[in-house]
Amino acid sequence: MTEMVTTDTPLIQVSDLVIRYGAVPAVKEISFNAEAGEHLTLLGPSGCGKTTTLRAMAGLEQPSSGEIVLAGKHLFSSHRRINVPTERRGVSMVFQSYAIWPHMSVFENVAYGLRVRGVAERQIVESVDRALELVQMSNVTHRPASMLSGGQQQRVALARAIAFSPTVVLFDEPLSNLDAKLRGQMRVELRDLRAKLKFTSIYVTHDQEEALAISDRVIVMNGGKIEQIGTPEDIYDRPRNRFVADFIGSANIVKGTLRQSDADGRIQFETADGQLIRGIAPYLVSGRESEVAIRTAYVHMADCSAPLRENSLQGTIRRRMFHGDFVQYIVQWGGGELVVRRSPTEIFEEGANILLQFSASHCVLLEQPSDG
Repeated sequence: MTEMVTTDTPLIQVSDLVIRYGAVPAVKEISFNAEAGEHLTLLGPSGCGKTTTLRAMAGLEQPSSGEIVLAGKHLFSSHRRINVPTERRGVSMVFQSYAIWPHMSVFENVAYGLRVRGVAERQIVESVDRALELVQMSNVTHRPASMLSGGQQQRVALARAIAFSPTVVLFDEPLSNLDAKLRGQMRVELRDLRAKLKFTSIYVTHDQEEALAISDRVIVMNGGKIEQIGTPEDIYDRPRNRFVADFIGSANIVKGTLRQSDADGRIQFETADGQLIRGIAPYLVSGRESEVAIRTAYVHMADCSAPLRENSLQGTIRRRMFHGDFVQYIVQWGGGELVVRRSPTEIFEEGANILLQFSASHCVLLEQPSDG
């Protein structure tokens, strides 16, 4: 019986997914959805289960339990005993290693997937030409793949993935082998391509900057579990716990005691040295919270003669480091040290006494791990 898909139904539904290697769980009962046309990124450190999850969606790994549903069709279901073969899933995958065959021409590399699917030759030529034009590789159609640069190989891999107009494209760290400048360029091109073709994409990376730059939503994974799901702005501005605050961007973790929590999500937090600061609690308060996160880019520095504002702390600059696009300061204050990143147009001298100032909306109460 075919299941009805309403406009409110996500295109992809992953439910209670568990993947084990022997007795070791690599993915621990995770669930998430992806809407049609969405770019969803699985982000986390090596070994967190993100690539394993992606490979299970492609049919390259068999889960132990759970469900994977695409457009109302079960690709995998443990209790229904369904496991659709990779070639029948309607998804395409771009690998970290590109998986380009050096003995084939650019054209033949892109055409390979179409030939496997039994597409007519005329349609193959049209589809390959269109895909190569979209990735700006039309001028090297008959060049041997062995003569391509890394960036060109990545474009060929992308052309091959989109040549048969898949519903979903899966990306496994596709830009990690490129240099920093080319990575930045390819991020822009990938976003442009998605805007033109409107395909849904699931993207795996360990690069926080990349995830924030290209995603509609980000799933932060750690130890086979999901730590947080949200827009890049949500993940950055309102990290749920210490892991997310530490892994995404740069944050100061300040220890202390929660003294007051209002119904509107505003809090008063007493730092270890007894100073009261104001912040926000975006998530349910349990009463066990003992840390707040303050992003290094959201802390302002001012001369000690400046007017006092909400959350003004006195400190002394212990170290200054020039990073080009920003200057990083290590500031000693009553509660320890804070890292502050400011524009290179704002220069303060080492040893200077200054005021550290930040708004309550940038001081986020962190959830604590549950007991056990």
